[in-house]
Amino acid sequence: MITNNDLSFIGVTEQTLIEQVCGIALHKQISFYEVIGDRNWNADLDIGQISFGEGLDFPIQSLGTFSHGSQTWLWAWANPQAGYSERFLQQAQQLKDFGESHQLDLLTIGRLNARPIDMHIIGSIASSMFNASAYYIADYGQGAMVVTLKSALIDSAITDSHARVLTVISQMISMFEVNHQRAITHYLTAQGYTLVKNGNILTASKNNQHLQAEFDYLERLVNLTGAINPD
Repeated sequence: MITNNDLSFIGVTEQTLIEQVCGIALHKQISFYEVIGDRNWNADLDIGQISFGEGLDFPIQSLGTFSHGSQTWLWAWANPQAGYSERFLQQAQQLKDFGESHQLDLLTIGRLNARPIDMHIIGSIASSMFNASAYYIADYGQGAMVVTLKSALIDSAITDSHARVLTVISQMISMFEVNHQRAITHYLTAQGYTLVKNGNILTASKNNQHLQAEFDYLERLVNLTGAINPD
Protein backbone atom coordinates (compact mmCIF):
# COMPACT_ATOMS: atom_id res chain seq x y z
CA MET A 1 0.00 0.00 0.00
CA ILE A 2 1.20 3.53 -0.68
CA THR A 3 2.58 5.18 2.44
CA ASN A 4 2.05 8.65 3.78
CA ASN A 5 5.40 9.56 2.25
CA ASP A 6 3.86 9.03 -1.19
CA LEU A 7 0.44 10.61 -0.70
CA SER A 8 -0.63 13.17 1.89
CA PHE A 9 -3.56 11.71 3.82
CA ILE A 10 -3.68 14.29 6.62
CA GLY A 11 -7.16 15.82 6.64
CA VAL A 12 -8.04 13.95 3.44
CA THR A 13 -11.53 14.23 2.01
CA GLU A 14 -13.08 12.24 -0.80
CA GLN A 15 -12.44 15.15 -3.15
CA THR A 16 -8.79 15.67 -2.23
CA LEU A 17 -8.17 11.92 -2.36
CA ILE A 18 -9.50 11.78 -5.93
CA GLU A 19 -7.29 14.72 -6.86
CA GLN A 20 -4.24 12.91 -5.49
CA VAL A 21 -4.79 9.63 -7.32
CA CYS A 22 -6.71 10.22 -10.56
CA GLY A 23 -3.71 11.22 -12.67
CA ILE A 24 -1.53 8.40 -11.33
CA ALA A 25 -4.22 5.83 -12.12
CA LEU A 26 -5.13 7.21 -15.55
CA HIS A 27 -1.47 7.14 -16.60
CA LYS A 28 -1.42 3.38 -15.98
CA GLN A 29 -4.85 2.81 -17.54
CA ILE A 30 -3.70 4.04 -20.93
CA SER A 31 -0.87 1.51 -21.02
CA PHE A 32 -3.16 -1.24 -19.74
CA TYR A 33 -5.56 -0.78 -22.65
CA GLU A 34 -2.65 -0.72 -25.07
CA VAL A 35 -1.87 -4.23 -23.79
CA ILE A 36 -5.36 -5.75 -23.81
CA GLY A 37 -6.88 -3.78 -26.70
CA ASP A 38 -10.58 -4.44 -27.19
CA ARG A 39 -10.44 -8.10 -26.17
CA ASN A 40 -13.29 -9.68 -24.24
CA TRP A 41 -12.77 -10.67 -20.62
CA ASN A 42 -13.37 -13.83 -18.65
CA ALA A 43 -13.04 -13.99 -14.87
CA ASP A 44 -12.56 -16.96 -12.57
CA LEU A 45 -13.42 -15.75 -9.08
CA ASP A 46 -12.53 -19.11 -7.53
CA ILE A 47 -8.87 -18.56 -8.33
CA GLY A 48 -8.99 -14.75 -8.47
CA GLN A 49 -7.99 -14.29 -12.09
CA ILE A 50 -9.18 -12.38 -15.13
CA SER A 51 -8.21 -13.32 -18.67
CA PHE A 52 -8.22 -11.40 -21.93
CA GLY A 53 -6.91 -14.25 -24.05
CA GLU A 54 -3.79 -16.38 -24.30
CA GLY A 55 -0.92 -14.90 -22.34
CA LEU A 56 -3.14 -12.22 -20.82
CA ASP A 57 -4.14 -13.81 -17.51
CA PHE A 58 -3.87 -11.53 -14.49
CA PRO A 59 -4.46 -11.98 -10.75
CA ILE A 60 -7.15 -9.69 -9.40
CA GLN A 61 -8.53 -8.16 -6.26
CA SER A 62 -12.31 -7.70 -6.20
CA LEU A 63 -13.52 -4.25 -5.14
CA GLY A 64 -17.25 -4.44 -5.75
CA THR A 65 -20.06 -4.25 -8.28
CA PHE A 66 -22.20 -1.55 -9.85
CA SER A 67 -25.84 -2.14 -10.82
CA HIS A 68 -26.87 -0.39 -14.03
CA GLY A 69 -30.54 -0.75 -13.11
CA SER A 70 -30.55 0.62 -9.57
CA GLN A 71 -27.48 2.83 -10.03
CA THR A 72 -25.96 1.52 -6.82
CA TRP A 73 -22.49 0.41 -5.80
CA LEU A 74 -22.03 -2.69 -3.60
CA TRP A 75 -18.66 -3.26 -1.98
CA ALA A 76 -17.32 -6.79 -2.26
CA TRP A 77 -16.91 -7.04 1.52
CA ALA A 78 -20.63 -6.24 1.90
CA ASN A 79 -21.73 -8.96 -0.54
CA PRO A 80 -21.35 -12.34 1.23
CA GLN A 81 -23.77 -13.97 -1.25
CA ALA A 82 -21.13 -13.60 -3.97
CA GLY A 83 -18.92 -16.09 -2.16
CA TYR A 84 -15.67 -14.18 -2.72
CA SER A 85 -12.59 -15.71 -1.14
CA GLU A 86 -11.20 -13.50 1.63
CA ARG A 87 -7.79 -13.37 -0.04
CA PHE A 88 -9.31 -11.60 -3.05
CA LEU A 89 -10.99 -8.98 -0.84
CA GLN A 90 -7.90 -7.68 0.92
CA GLN A 91 -7.77 -4.36 -0.93
CA ALA A 92 -11.50 -3.74 -0.57
CA GLN A 93 -11.25 -4.39 3.15
CA GLN A 94 -8.21 -2.12 3.52
CA LEU A 95 -10.07 0.64 1.71
CA LYS A 96 -12.92 0.21 4.18
CA ASP A 97 -10.47 0.49 7.09
CA PHE A 98 -8.90 3.57 5.53
CA GLY A 99 -12.33 5.11 4.96
CA GLU A 100 -13.32 4.52 8.58
CA SER A 101 -10.11 6.21 9.75
CA HIS A 102 -10.81 9.27 7.61
CA GLN A 103 -14.64 9.26 7.71
CA LEU A 104 -15.09 8.71 3.97
CA ASP A 105 -18.60 7.48 3.15
CA LEU A 106 -17.61 6.29 -0.33
CA LEU A 107 -15.29 3.68 1.18
CA THR A 108 -17.34 2.63 4.19
CA ILE A 109 -21.02 2.34 3.20
CA GLY A 110 -21.66 -1.19 1.95
CA ARG A 111 -24.30 -0.23 -0.62
CA LEU A 112 -24.72 3.33 -1.81
CA ASN A 113 -26.26 5.32 -4.61
CA ALA A 114 -23.62 5.82 -7.26
CA ARG A 115 -22.82 7.02 -10.76
CA PRO A 116 -20.87 5.19 -13.46
CA ILE A 117 -17.93 7.55 -12.87
CA ASP A 118 -17.74 6.27 -9.30
CA MET A 119 -16.45 2.95 -10.64
CA HIS A 120 -13.50 4.83 -12.12
CA ILE A 121 -13.03 6.81 -8.90
CA ILE A 122 -12.96 3.66 -6.75
CA GLY A 123 -10.73 1.89 -9.26
CA SER A 124 -8.36 4.86 -9.34
CA ILE A 125 -8.13 5.04 -5.55
CA ALA A 126 -7.36 1.33 -5.26
CA SER A 127 -4.97 1.27 -8.21
CA SER A 128 -2.92 4.13 -6.79
CA MET A 129 -3.03 3.24 -3.11
CA PHE A 130 -2.04 -0.38 -3.66
CA ASN A 131 0.34 0.20 -6.58
CA ALA A 132 -1.73 -2.02 -8.85
CA SER A 133 -0.87 -2.22 -12.53
CA ALA A 134 -4.39 -1.09 -13.45
CA TYR A 135 -8.05 -1.43 -12.61
CA TYR A 136 -10.70 -2.92 -14.86
CA ILE A 137 -14.46 -2.51 -15.12
CA ALA A 138 -15.79 -5.91 -16.18
CA ASP A 139 -19.25 -5.26 -17.57
CA TYR A 140 -21.59 -8.26 -17.51
CA GLY A 141 -24.79 -6.66 -18.79
CA GLN A 142 -26.91 -5.97 -15.71
CA GLY A 143 -23.93 -4.55 -13.92
CA ALA A 144 -20.16 -4.35 -13.76
CA MET A 145 -17.49 -5.68 -11.45
CA VAL A 146 -14.49 -3.49 -10.62
CA VAL A 147 -11.16 -5.22 -9.98
CA THR A 148 -7.51 -4.30 -9.72
CA LEU A 149 -4.78 -6.24 -11.49
CA LYS A 150 -1.07 -6.73 -10.94
CA SER A 151 1.21 -7.84 -13.77
CA ALA A 152 4.82 -7.32 -14.78
CA LEU A 153 3.64 -7.36 -18.40
CA ILE A 154 1.41 -4.34 -17.84
CA ASP A 155 3.99 -2.57 -15.68
CA SER A 156 6.61 -2.94 -18.40
CA ALA A 157 4.28 -1.28 -20.91
CA ILE A 158 3.87 1.88 -18.84
CA THR A 159 5.70 4.77 -20.42
CA ASP A 160 6.72 8.05 -18.81
CA SER A 161 6.94 9.92 -22.10
CA HIS A 162 6.23 13.63 -22.14
CA ALA A 163 3.51 13.07 -24.73
CA ARG A 164 1.79 10.61 -22.37
CA VAL A 165 1.86 13.16 -19.55
CA LEU A 166 0.19 15.80 -21.72
CA THR A 167 -2.46 13.29 -22.77
CA VAL A 168 -3.17 12.26 -19.19
CA ILE A 169 -3.62 15.86 -18.04
CA SER A 170 -6.14 16.56 -20.79
CA GLN A 171 -8.09 13.36 -20.13
CA MET A 172 -7.94 13.71 -16.36
CA ILE A 173 -9.61 17.11 -16.16
CA SER A 174 -12.30 16.12 -18.66
CA MET A 175 -13.09 12.81 -16.94
CA PHE A 176 -13.03 13.76 -13.24
CA GLU A 177 -14.61 16.65 -11.36
CA VAL A 178 -11.46 17.95 -9.70
CA ASN A 179 -9.66 21.14 -8.88
CA HIS A 180 -7.47 21.32 -11.98
CA GLN A 181 -4.50 22.97 -10.34
CA ARG A 182 -4.34 20.58 -7.39
CA ALA A 183 -4.87 17.44 -9.50
CA ILE A 184 -2.27 18.44 -12.07
CA THR A 185 0.22 19.37 -9.35
CA HIS A 186 -0.22 15.99 -7.63
CA TYR A 187 0.15 14.13 -10.92
CA LEU A 188 3.26 15.97 -12.11
CA THR A 189 4.88 15.56 -8.70
CA ALA A 190 4.20 11.81 -8.83
CA GLN A 191 5.82 11.73 -12.29
CA GLY A 192 9.00 13.24 -10.93
CA TYR A 193 8.71 16.74 -12.41
CA THR A 194 10.25 19.78 -10.74
CA LEU A 195 7.54 22.42 -10.32
CA VAL A 196 7.80 26.18 -10.19
CA LYS A 197 4.69 28.28 -9.50
CA ASN A 198 4.63 31.91 -10.61
CA GLY A 199 1.25 33.52 -10.15
CA ASN A 200 -1.25 31.54 -12.20
CA ILE A 201 1.48 29.80 -14.23
CA LEU A 202 2.85 26.38 -13.27
CA THR A 203 6.06 25.32 -15.01
CA ALA A 204 7.14 21.69 -14.82
CA SER A 205 10.52 20.28 -15.86
CA LYS A 206 11.92 16.77 -16.03
CA ASN A 207 15.21 15.91 -17.72
CA ASN A 208 15.01 17.91 -20.97
CA GLN A 209 11.23 18.10 -21.01
CA HIS A 210 9.14 21.09 -20.03
CA LEU A 211 5.49 22.00 -19.85
CA GLN A 212 3.57 25.04 -18.73
CA ALA A 213 0.04 25.13 -17.34
CA GLU A 214 -1.93 28.34 -16.99
CA PHE A 215 -4.92 28.56 -14.66
CA ASP A 216 -7.74 31.06 -14.20
CA TYR A 217 -8.80 32.56 -10.87
CA LEU A 218 -10.84 29.44 -10.08
CA GLU A 219 -7.73 27.29 -10.66
CA ARG A 220 -9.17 25.82 -13.86
CA LEU A 221 -6.73 24.97 -16.63
CA VAL A 222 -7.00 27.46 -19.48
CA ASN A 223 -3.81 26.69 -21.40
CA LEU A 224 -1.35 23.80 -21.53
CA THR A 225 1.81 23.82 -23.58
CA GLY A 226 4.70 21.37 -23.67
CA ALA A 227 7.93 20.85 -25.51
CA ILE A 228 10.65 18.22 -25.82
CA ASN A 229 13.98 19.89 -26.44
CA PRO A 230 16.76 18.10 -28.35
CA ASP A 231 19.68 16.85 -26.29
